Amino acid sequence: MSNRFARQGSPMSGLFIAALLAASGMNVSIAHAQDESGAVASDRKMTDAELLADFLHYVRIDRTDLAAAMGSELLSRSPSATDFAKLVETGDVERFDSTARRAQKVRDLEETATKMLKLYEEGRLARARDPEELQRNIDALTGTLRGKLLAKSRILSAGEYAAPALLNALLDRTNPARAAEVQRVVIEMGRQAVVPFCTAMMELPPQQQELLANVIGQIPYRTSLPFLAEVAETTSNDAVKAACERAITRLGGTTTDTAGMYMQLAEGYYAEKNELTSFVAEEHQLLWNFNPGAGLMMTAIRTPVFHEAMAMRCAERAMAVQGRSGGVAADTVALWVASNFSREIDTPDGYVNPAYPVEGAALPDATPRRAASYFGVAAGPEVAQMVLARAIDTRDTQLARLALAAVQATIGNSAIVGNSGGRAPLVEALSYPNRRVQFDAALALAGAQPASAFGGCERVVPLLASTLTESSVQTAAVLSDDAESYQGIRTALESMGYRVLAQGRSVSEMEGMLAETGNVELVVSVLSTPDKAAGVVDQVRNHVRLSATPILLLTGQDSYIDLGRRYATDHSIMVRQVGLPAETLLRASYELVEAASGGAISSEEADSYKTRAVAALRDLAVSGNAVLNAADSAATLIQALPDATGAAKLNIAEVLSRIGQDRAQRAVMDAALEASGDEQVALLGLASGSAKRFGNMIEERQVKNLVTLARDGGDAESTAAAALMGALGLPNTELMPLITGTK
Repeated sequence: MSNRFARQGSPMSGLFIAALLAASGMNVSIAHAQDESGAVASDRKMTDAELLADFLHYVRIDRTDLAAAMGSELLSRSPSATDFAKLVETGDVERFDSTARRAQKVRDLEETATKMLKLYEEGRLARARDPEELQRNIDALTGTLRGKLLAKSRILSAGEYAAPALLNALLDRTNPARAAEVQRVVIEMGRQAVVPFCTAMMELPPQQQELLANVIGQIPYRTSLPFLAEVAETTSNDAVKAACERAITRLGGTTTDTAGMYMQLAEGYYAEKNELTSFVAEEHQLLWNFNPGAGLMMTAIRTPVFHEAMAMRCAERAMAVQGRSGGVAADTVALWVASNFSREIDTPDGYVNPAYPVEGAALPDATPRRAASYFGVAAGPEVAQMVLARAIDTRDTQLARLALAAVQATIGNSAIVGNSGGRAPLVEALSYPNRRVQFDAALALAGAQPASAFGGCERVVPLLASTLTESSVQTAAVLSDDAESYQGIRTALESMGYRVLAQGRSVSEMEGMLAETGNVELVVSVLSTPDKAAGVVDQVRNHVRLSATPILLLTGQDSYIDLGRRYATDHSIMVRQVGLPAETLLRASYELVEAASGGAISSEEADSYKTRAVAALRDLAVSGNAVLNAADSAATLIQALPDATGAAKLNIAEVLSRIGQDRAQRAVMDAALEASGDEQVALLGLASGSAKRFGNMIEERQVKNLVTLARDGGDAESTAAAALMGALGLPNTELMPLITGTK
């Protein structure tokens, strides 16, 4: 039975049955019909080509179930990438590409189509990048015109991967005809040739440096400027210097600020600009090194940490240039530290970074590097605050937290306000739209014990106190035109512990609710078109309370692919198709918040914040800091004291015992009278300390209960109560019944 018959014939055709079998997890085969004698021919397993053809056919006639069966069976056979590429290219490549992309927009086919497209691209690239294939194509550059054009096309498809073979051929003076053709290909390759050839140029002997400078200068990308400028600056060879200066002039640069050009390039890598990313949609990029004995060497590195590796390399070169002229600038160190922190944040779980192997996960023969936090604290508070300023400007919550940890470890009261940039990032962080960052900033400022007032100082103590009541509260906002969609999402989020604000169709419509809400940990938006999505993203990012909040965009299948590509590099935005099952929505929300801001504050983390905040308030109270007045936390501490237990209760009571307010002393007194055993003794001691510092401010009812405790309590409790009576300076009329043993 042919495929043609299956597409035209009855619903019980062999192909239809095969599809049903595939959907049931069985191998797809074509069952032949009985012949005239009644005998049944043996089943024939469908070929890969037939499966692919039928997958494409059923996608195009909207038979999703059959397309899914054919595609699943084909992929279950685990074809290699190169074999799959050959399979596609034996047919109509354009038809495969357009149909597979169409299938990506269908929920039940999205995963299958995406795997097919990725497999084809991997296979196509693997063939183009094969070293033997590359060498054959380079050799073919001096052949027939048709062969030359085909060879050049294949080399350009390989991109950066062709650089080592091209460099060897370019430097080979025994074949000048081929070298000339290679030079033209290198120039046509454009930006993908710049970094590998510049890397080689830095290490080659003068004659070859001159050759590469002349070639690089004809590639119209300014990425090469700092490398050319450094060679011009450091070479003692006049011809090399002249070649570099000609190249720089041709590219519109100067040789006056080599370090500045390296910094500009490092900033470009830090920003992950597409023009500095050779393989935007691929899992790996390439790092380049040059060894005089081995030549130009490539190292594959995962894309999430590639840009940080390059930013650090460029910053290191800038530091080397600055070091030769007297000293390294703080902003250069800050960019390196920020890049290193980002590397740590973006490193995939279990991945050993070849550019930065750390202790416990080092590569063979590689010296492990220290954790990013080591350099963060070693650089000092000014650099740490510059990193914090960068995090605030880019709304990078995880970077802000790492920078704040470095600030807390190094800052003194003289470094709180102002830095070389004329800013006070630590103070700015008090208003950053993320509770962890606000808490961390408040703890850092309290730990610095400021000696003079600064703008925003009035927010520090209330923020510390708020950790006792608000640190584990999560709030979500849902933007939707449809009440039914809103209710479904709200129910799912509430099951995760979120407090969900009332429905709104836009950020402006929710302004009143947002003004009354401390922080919003998640925004979910149900949209239909990319333009609407972009509008909501802009609204959220431009709102002072939402500018760093993770956004989950739920959209229809027609715009899902476009939106996914648009926000693919933004870790704070996730795109999913509307109508997700509740479990899938919850998993997506969790993954998004985890990636963007470190996840929800757990109960253990909330307890840690409470403990640290109370300790900071105690230190402020003990020191009598006039700038950060612990008394501003009294109301919140009094509210939290009755529900606190164990050490937390005693710590809160100690802070209150050092606040000279009658309500504070009375709160400690009530806690002491309601306690028992060792806890009561400790609380009575704290009440005594308050009385010694500020005098008697308790109420008559508390006096009566205290006298009763002093008379009737156990030895330790009654002794502590009696000591408190003495500290309060109670009149002798209260003491006489204790002496005489009368009521």
